Amino acid sequence: MKTRANGIEVNYELHGKEGAPWLVLGHSLACSVRMWDPQIAALKDGYRILAYDTRGHGASEATRGAYTLELLADDLFFLLRELKIEKAHYCGLSLGGMIGQTFALKYPGVLRTLALADTTSRYPEGAASLWAERIRTAQAKGMEPLAQPTLERWFTEPFRIGNPAAVDAIRKLILATPVAGYVGCSHAIPKINLTARLKEISCPILVIVGEQDPGTPPAMAREIHDHAPGSKLVVLPQAAHLANFEQPEAFSRALRAFLSSN
Repeated sequence: MKTRANGIEVNYELHGKEGAPWLVLGHSLACSVRMWDPQIAALKDGYRILAYDTRGHGASEATRGAYTLELLADDLFFLLRELKIEKAHYCGLSLGGMIGQTFALKYPGVLRTLALADTTSRYPEGAASLWAERIRTAQAKGMEPLAQPTLERWFTEPFRIGNPAAVDAIRKLILATPVAGYVGCSHAIPKINLTARLKEISCPILVIVGEQDPGTPPAMAREIHDHAPGSKLVVLPQAAHLANFEQPEAFSRALRAFLSSN
């Protein structure tokens, strides 16, 4: 389904039981709502799920130019307002987790809980050049040369070898990502710097990370946990960056336990 929110066309899906608590799912860079299929299947019996495509991804509109995390948080706010969702649980992975942190700080009181998966609250100074290089690659050559290196960061080698169909499904999402959307979000990502403000987030926080995540490693998850009073940390073994896809049962179990306790 599509609607207009914050001046753009946003693609979204609704799953689960009407009247159940809302759970919003925010995906990673170069993915779409399809990244969340395992969690939608696992949690739709207990929650009313809103999965949406971030600006510049999936079937949402890809505006040109640099995005900011504040802009992406505003997109979510106006989508929730358009759908008349006043309170919701939120789970975001990677970029989705950065949007979640930004949203919780900008719009206090909307989120019941905040689950932050394989994400960070800040990057070291050297990260900007890494993202600039990815932007240059996408602009010059499209998404193809970015796909394989991304998959190698997102999944452990045993998973890539043993689950070719699942890995190929994610590869297709990467290749289908509009360059404008990838570039726009890649400008926003390295600018995140919210560690010192995490204590201002009043809702319960769950931090999940794949034990072998090279992009946003467990040290980054622990930094979020250490600066978010009362937060819970779960480290998933045998998982890299897309922990929800590589270890779907363990991820969904941890998320369900956190949601049901809040």
